Amino acid sequence: MSLNHVRPWRNIYRRKSRQIHVGNVPIGGDAPIAVQTMTNTLTTDVAATIAQVQAVAEAGADIVRVSVPDQDSSKALKAIVKESPVPIVADIHFHYKRGIEAAEAGAACLRINPGNIGSEERVREVIKAARDNNCSMRIGVNAGSLEKHLLEKYGEPCPDAMVESGLDHIKILQDNDFHEFKISVKASDVFLSTAAYQAVAEATDAPLHLGITEAGGLMSGTIKSAIGLGNLLWMGIGDTIRVSLSADPVEEVKVGYDILKSLGLRHRGVNIISCPSCARQGFNVINTVETLEQRLEHVKTPMSLSIIGCVVNGPGEALMTDVGFTGGGSGHGMVYWAGKQDHKISNDDMVDHIVELVEKRAAEIEAETEAAE
Repeated sequence: MSLNHVRPWRNIYRRKSRQIHVGNVPIGGDAPIAVQTMTNTLTTDVAATIAQVQAVAEAGADIVRVSVPDQDSSKALKAIVKESPVPIVADIHFHYKRGIEAAEAGAACLRINPGNIGSEERVREVIKAARDNNCSMRIGVNAGSLEKHLLEKYGEPCPDAMVESGLDHIKILQDNDFHEFKISVKASDVFLSTAAYQAVAEATDAPLHLGITEAGGLMSGTIKSAIGLGNLLWMGIGDTIRVSLSADPVEEVKVGYDILKSLGLRHRGVNIISCPSCARQGFNVINTVETLEQRLEHVKTPMSLSIIGCVVNGPGEALMTDVGFTGGGSGHGMVYWAGKQDHKISNDDMVDHIVELVEKRAAEIEAETEAAE
């Protein structure tokens, strides 16, 4: 029996959106919320870009976006798409011809910015290229690049202006009988972005790509994204997410999964439940958790591990995790297996031992999953 069945206060009721596809990845409907990131290499450096795409895919990225700022990048995109293990989204700004070239190069999706792509006629040409090459599209509205007439109408970037921009371009796509699209309404301001997403969620059934744009560095950007995306996801809004950080794209993927895991929306890898540590700790909790995070990165199976410094909360937390360790006295702690006390082990041997147990439990879960299927 699932936790959500016995604890209805844990349920999130997702907004009903129609489903599209980015390559072989379904977006919207009842599909899992997809995690995206974007390369920061020069697209013309094909080897470096492919290496980064492979690294983020290994970290769990379902979709990867690549910037296509010039014709040389369009040419490089074909080789990148060929070697990529996940669908590639081509990021298009200013030059509509790059969108046409990217679709012809095999991009699974085109991201266009209504504020700078050009005239309606140019958008129609991009639509034709997308249709001819079985390519979906994302209407990417950004508070920092709204159309001039909307800024004049509203005086400043605001939710109404962002939604109007998005709906205007949805109409263009639909008037041209193109429906394989999703939409985003991003801003660096959490309040502006979340308000715009709530409004656009009510105005269309299109899948929504969530993001707080230009969120900042690893720490500050993670916090802003967790607040903004977390609130929207909690309300059931969002079909795919990208965490925008001034950091390694692999970190964006990790943060994206952590946000989804914290809400029970997506599970991948080991969820470590650990205490902040205090004078009661029976071992160095902070160093131990840091080491385990690194040592267990290779485990992709969804499972839980509790690492608690003392017996105040340790036994209780261990009851709800696959593997647990609670600090005790005399340099030893208690190991828990499937929520039950199992055996003691010395603090000096605990890290290697826990890694072995987690790998063992992961193998069991995989076997159980295969048997159930």
